[in-house]
Amino acid sequence: MLRSLFLRIVDVVKDHDYYFQQQSDGLGRMRLSPLQKVTAIFCMLAYGLPADATDEYIKISESTVIGSMTKFCRAMVEIFAERYLRTPNANNIARLLYIGKKRGFLGMLGSLDCMHWKWKNYPTAWSGQYARRNGSPTIILEAVAAYDLWICHAYFGMPGTNNDINVLESSNLFSYLAQGSARFWKKHALHDIMTACIIMHNMIIEDKRDLCAPIQEVREAPTPEVDTVADKTTRFNQFIARYRQIKDKDAHISLRNALIDRLWEEYTNSES
Repeated sequence: MLRSLFLRIVDVVKDHDYYFQQQSDGLGRMRLSPLQKVTAIFCMLAYGLPADATDEYIKISESTVIGSMTKFCRAMVEIFAERYLRTPNANNIARLLYIGKKRGFLGMLGSLDCMHWKWKNYPTAWSGQYARRNGSPTIILEAVAAYDLWICHAYFGMPGTNNDINVLESSNLFSYLAQGSARFWKKHALHDIMTACIIMHNMIIEDKRDLCAPIQEVREAPTPEVDTVADKTTRFNQFIARYRQIKDKDAHISLRNALIDRLWEEYTNSES
């Protein structure tokens, strides 16, 4: 993360939540600055440090860091979720499909993967539901990223006993996000932390994009004509039909073989 982006986040969070504004105590001495609080939070998120590890370097107590973490992540979600967790529109989808086609992958929007996040301070009553075969309780993050690593879909909260197929079927539809194990007890706090990490990931991608890169020449695609169906019953039936097509093994094998043949034909005699 560039320094300019870090300072931008500090300023916006400070203006959004009074907790991060520097205040004075009863003797008139200035208390912790927003830079101290946010720096401690970033140390925990980026390096997986425990809350008390930041005391010597940043001069901030463990309880203050924990409180700052929950308030910071909630503020990030409230401020930036609408922009950095937005649903792809028709033009975004058309652009991604066009770029995938140029790269030889017809119908590809991005890459999907699941990550297990170790839950250290889990409730004992939930240990069996969230424990994997190795005995460590985890929570699963499912994410879809575009070619430039922009995360355009994320689903967090599935118990770690599920595999990737179960997560895909149960959700509404990489990883250095929040390194280390989760040290909070409540799932809504963990959800805010993971969501804040995804938001900051997309902010970094946006901040470091090379607008002069060749791939950006095909960044904008013509807006496709999309027929909007207002009837919920019709939309649901269409969803069920698409779901059955996805689960059709014969169709899967046929599409796989067609893709292999096309790639083989296109790149076998190419100069590269």
